[in-house]
Amino acid sequence: MAGHSKWNNIKRTKGAQDAKKGKAFTKIAREIIVAVKEGGNGDPSKNTRLATAVAKAKAVNMPNDSIRRAIDKALGSGNSDNYERITYEGCGPRGVAVMVDVMTDNRNRTAAEVRLNFDKYGGNLGTSGCVSWQFDRKGVIVIDNGDGDLDEDTVLSDALEAGADDIEIDEGVFVIYTTPEGFLSVSGTLESINYAILSSQIEYVPQNYVTLTEQDDIKNMEKILELMEDNDDVQDVWHNAVM
Repeated sequence: MAGHSKWNNIKRTKGAQDAKKGKAFTKIAREIIVAVKEGGNGDPSKNTRLATAVAKAKAVNMPNDSIRRAIDKALGSGNSDNYERITYEGCGPRGVAVMVDVMTDNRNRTAAEVRLNFDKYGGNLGTSGCVSWQFDRKGVIVIDNGDGDLDEDTVLSDALEAGADDIEIDEGVFVIYTTPEGFLSVSGTLESINYAILSSQIEYVPQNYVTLTEQDDIKNMEKILELMEDNDDVQDVWHNAVM
C-alpha cells in the first residue's frame, strides 16, 4: 500500500471539467484525433496512443459513436486539424507545482493564455523541467466503491494479478497504479472484470504534497485551476496542492 492518494482533493479540483461533459468530450475527441495521426492508423490494437485515449474516453462514458466519429474524422482525407502536444510547468500559491497538458494549433496563443492564467492569481509560468521532477508518470485507474460493496482483498488480488504496481484505498474508491507501459493491459483486465471505473488515464502523480491552509491561497489555486480547465486547448491539469 502507498500513502494517501489525495483522490478526494484531486477530484474536487478537477470536478469543473468533469462536470462539463460536452467540453470534456470535445477535448478527448481532439486527443483521439491527434493519437490517430501520430500513430498512423485508427485501430486501437495497433496504436498505443489511440488505445490510451479511448480508455480515457470510456472512463468518462463518452459514447462509442462519438469515439468512432473522432477516429473517422482523423482518418478523413479532408481533415486539416494540426495540433501539437505541449506540457507547460509552473507554480501556484506557496510553491504548488502545476503541470498543464495542452493540444494546440497555435503555440504562441496558448502559451500567452496559460501564462495569464498563472499570473492572474499569484502563480507563475516556469521553464521546462522546473517542477516536473516533483512528479512521476504513472497509469492511474480509479475504481468506484461508493457503496462499500467491494472486498479489499479481492480488488488487491485482481489488480496485482493484472500487473498493477500499487493500490491505495481512499474514501469510496480504490486507486490502482501502473507503469505507463502496463497501463492498457491492467485497465483492460479490470474493465473486463466489470469494475466500475471512474477514471483511467496516464497521469503526473505528485511525489509529495503542499498543504494550503490560508483561504486566499486556496481561492487563488482554485481560480487558476478553473481558468486552465475552461481553456479549450488544455487537456489536463496536474498539481500537488492539498486544500
